[in-house]
Amino acid sequence: MNLHCKKLGSGPNILLAFHGIGQDGPGCFEAIEKSLGHHYTIYAFDLPFHGENSDAPFEVISKTDWKACIQHFLNENNITRFDITGFSIGGRFALATLEAFPENIDRAFLIAPDGVSEHPMYALATRIPPARWFYGWLMRHPQVFFPGVRVARTLNLASKSLVRFTQQVLNTPERRKTIYQSWVAFRNLRFDIPALVKTANSNQVTIYLFAGVYDSLLKPKAVTKLAQLLPKNQYIELKSGHTRLVEHAAVWICTLFK
Repeated sequence: MNLHCKKLGSGPNILLAFHGIGQDGPGCFEAIEKSLGHHYTIYAFDLPFHGENSDAPFEVISKTDWKACIQHFLNENNITRFDITGFSIGGRFALATLEAFPENIDRAFLIAPDGVSEHPMYALATRIPPARWFYGWLMRHPQVFFPGVRVARTLNLASKSLVRFTQQVLNTPERRKTIYQSWVAFRNLRFDIPALVKTANSNQVTIYLFAGVYDSLLKPKAVTKLAQLLPKNQYIELKSGHTRLVEHAAVWICTLFK
C-alpha cells in the first residue's frame, strides 16, 4: 500500500497529517500551512479511497499493513523523528501510527479523532455481515436513504448540522462509495486507549486532544475516554464546529512554538 501525499510548508520539523472522511490531504491541511508551515514540513496524506488514492483496490486495512506503509514512507524520505496529526476519521490513522512508532514521535495532535470510542451504529454497519450488506445497499439507493435522514431530523434523532453534513458528503454516487469503503475498510483500526496512552507516556510522546464545542458530528463526549487520561492542559475544547476545527486547532498549536 503506497499512499499519495503532498508536501506543505518548509519548516525544519516533520508533521504527518491524516485528513477526515470525504476529504483529501491538501484540502484538509492547506488552511494550516500559513500558520504552521514555518515550523513544520507537513506531509498531507490522501487516505485510501480518497483524493489521488480514490481508485485504490478495496481491501480491509490492518495495523500491520499500515505500519509497513508508514515504515516505507519514512525510509524513502529519511525521516526518523516526527509529529502526527489526525482529523476525524484520520484520527484512526494517527492513533495507528502512534501505536506503531511511539519511539519516533514527539507530539500527537488529535483533532476530533475517530477511533477513541466507537458508535454502536458504526459497529453494527461494519462488523455484522448482514448489516454491512444493508449499509452498502442503502448507499446504492439514496432514494431510500435520504428520506430516512429527514425523518430522523423530524424526530430529533439527528441535528440540523449533522443532516446538512450528511447531505453534503453523500450527494454523489462517488462520495457514497468513498464513505462506504472507508467505514468498512478501516474497521480493524481499533485501539486500547489506556494502553496506548501508557505507551505514549513511556516514550515521552505528548498527546494534545482537540474537540469542538459546537461539533455535532463528533461531540466532545465521544473522546472522554482519552481526555480523562491526559493532563488538563492537553485537552482543549475550541469554540468551533466540525468543519473548521483543523484551522482553529492550528492557531492554538502555534502558541506552543512562540
